[in-house]
Amino acid sequence: MSGFDPHDPHGKGEMYAAGAALESATGVVILIHGRGASAEDILGVSGALMLEGQRIAFLAPEAVGGSWYPNSFLAERSSNEPWVSSALRKVASAVDLAVAKGVARERIVVGGFSQGACLATEFVATHPARYGGLIAWTGGLIGAPGSDISHAGALGGMPTLQSSGDPDPHVPWSRVEESARVLEAMGAEVMLRRYPGKPHSVSEEEIALGRGLVERAFAL
Repeated sequence: MSGFDPHDPHGKGEMYAAGAALESATGVVILIHGRGASAEDILGVSGALMLEGQRIAFLAPEAVGGSWYPNSFLAERSSNEPWVSSALRKVASAVDLAVAKGVARERIVVGGFSQGACLATEFVATHPARYGGLIAWTGGLIGAPGSDISHAGALGGMPTLQSSGDPDPHVPWSRVEESARVLEAMGAEVMLRRYPGKPHSVSEEEIALGRGLVERAFAL
């Protein structure tokens, strides 16, 4: 792969966009796809998150090779490096791009599904600020069971949606709950939704809840 850096595998990855131009955006939603999917896949929900009367720009970074990190998010962190750190930098680059165009962090929502939800959750916990919100459809903080996944920093009442099926083949509900507690301790306002028997997908209700969060984030 041309320009591939094994120390920063996602560094040269593509950044896709939809919705309003960043230069005129009143808010930005960063969407992070899951394993085996693509930026264009996750941008497919942008229409459902678009608000009338708002100029919302959507950004979606794409994982090199279709995966943000090779192993489960519950594996030892070292087994997923340098991929995880590179992926977090890629999300940070999307935030920095929006900020450089004049969009305040308070008007930037970070969201994703599955592996993308794990990455989005890990990003706001490791890069704490008062973002517009977090949408985590089936995901949680990254780290092996029994490890310390707590983080320092303040999220300033950031609205957060954490939803998942239970049981889920990739994301244990216990980690979703544990992640919610960590984010609440950092000052997030978490809406936790458990769906018994839901398949590994994003339901219409979850998309509606995500839209509600975006409406709240960009209400001002």
